[in-house]
Amino acid sequence: MEILKCQGVRKVYGAGDNQVRALDGIDLSVDKGEFVAIVGASGSGKSTLLHILGTVDKPTEGTVIIDGTHLSRLNPTQAAIFRRRKVGLVYQFYNLIPTLTVRRNILMPLALDKKKPNQEYFQKVVDTLGIADRLEALPGQLSGGQQQRVAIARSLIYRPALLLADEPTGNLDQKNSREIMDMLKLSNRSLEQTILLITHDEKIALEAERIITVQDGRIISDERREVKALSAEA
Repeated sequence: MEILKCQGVRKVYGAGDNQVRALDGIDLSVDKGEFVAIVGASGSGKSTLLHILGTVDKPTEGTVIIDGTHLSRLNPTQAAIFRRRKVGLVYQFYNLIPTLTVRRNILMPLALDKKKPNQEYFQKVVDTLGIADRLEALPGQLSGGQQQRVAIARSLIYRPALLLADEPTGNLDQKNSREIMDMLKLSNRSLEQTILLITHDEKIALEAERIITVQDGRIISDERREVKALSAEA
């Protein structure tokens, strides 16, 4: 089942001689349950693509469809609701609310819509991410790796069609980076979560089952590969 489809996506900033073509004809399809890495150097266009997929920006040309919704047809309010419900976002900075417990941070997207959580799914998420024993802690009482796990749990709580992870290990040491990548892979397998990982780090990209390389606003390669088992399973 196709979760994401981009056709002829272009993004141009400026005009005339000052025109910058950030994306130059992106065609991309991602199926449900895939773990895809988009890799590229700074200025390659990968961050612009992330902003468009996250409904933060709109393409100059082209079509983006996520879970059957044409993003270009959404007004700003609809885009914000769609982002909260259908697109999970994980950044290198955790963006947790410091005065709220781990539990309340995770449940925030549902609380904004006045929805009650599915307790069975909530428990599965926190068990999968290894934070079930820290639910009443505040973010300041957690390590960086634990805070990122909470951020991932928050992004998963709405069962989004697509999880966008933007340099999720960029603020972590090697040990915590390894653990977070294992958590993302476990979420992909155990929770059947479709994940799009944005990174400049080719070693991190190798954790995905499919690697798309972006250069000068274009996809220059799209490779599928076998992924080794989680380190915890080794």
